[in-house]
Amino acid sequence: MSEFLQHLVNGVSVGTIYALIALGYTMVYGVLKLINFAHGDVYMVGAFAAFYIANALGVGDSPTLGKTLLVFTGSMAVCAGLGYAIERLAYRPLRERPRLTSLITAIGVSFLLEYGFQLAPFESITSMEFPPGPTPRFFPELFPRTVWLQIGEVAISNIDVLSLLVAIALMIGLEFIVYRTKFGTAMRAVSFDPQTAALMGIPVDRVISITFALGSALAAAAAVLVAISRPRIDPLMGMMPGLKAFVAAVFGGIGNVPGAMVGGIVLGLAEEFVAGYGVSSFRDAIAFAILIAVLLIRPQGLFGRQSVEKV
Repeated sequence: MSEFLQHLVNGVSVGTIYALIALGYTMVYGVLKLINFAHGDVYMVGAFAAFYIANALGVGDSPTLGKTLLVFTGSMAVCAGLGYAIERLAYRPLRERPRLTSLITAIGVSFLLEYGFQLAPFESITSMEFPPGPTPRFFPELFPRTVWLQIGEVAISNIDVLSLLVAIALMIGLEFIVYRTKFGTAMRAVSFDPQTAALMGIPVDRVISITFALGSALAAAAAVLVAISRPRIDPLMGMMPGLKAFVAAVFGGIGNVPGAMVGGIVLGLAEEFVAGYGVSSFRDAIAFAILIAVLLIRPQGLFGRQSVEKV
């Protein structure tokens, strides 16, 4: 029983991280019908932004609540700006081109971020003595880990609880923005028909840019939560979580916000139980097995709707 509970806790914890990243995929696809394959690397940038902000503030030597909040908000702000810049410089000029062009550009932006962060000149700009290249960095401790709840042999730490609460709060906040605000109404209008939305006076370009910024900020929050619990970051850390979050978005129904949340949690639970009760080396393979099953059985995803494109 305790083993089952431990896998359940771990699965939900990992699943909420996938859900936060998957929200970026599903929001961008919803308004632009574009799979932003650079999103996993925006997640990586969020971890590095938090890393440098934390070191600049000296969080490792004297952690405080104020500094921790600055690390969170600073990382989210950096990634929001990065998401805005990526949309403005890389995707907007190609909006009227075939979708394959934008897809190839997204892959190019992904490689640019991954390998750009391995360049020695980037490290010298920070004026910090960290080795260049793909060498892992160890994330500073924002606050000490303590056991918050003990159930039999299962120990739930304060970091596990905090990660879950922050992730849920961010997802509820996004749900509120999408379905209870004027911007959310504009976002849904652009998703439904951008041309008609523009005729109705909705600033389509601004809505798309802010959507990119919101999704990127959520990815940064996920990166900080992961870095707190697993304090090791590197320039290639966004590849696998980005792909798995994409699978979660497809499973829930790409373009559907609640679907991305459910898809992320289901994927996290599937990973943990397969690794715990099956073969641990299949942990990564289960995500792609789910993707294949969804595409074969229900291509529109769990909450997606099947639509017919008129040519």
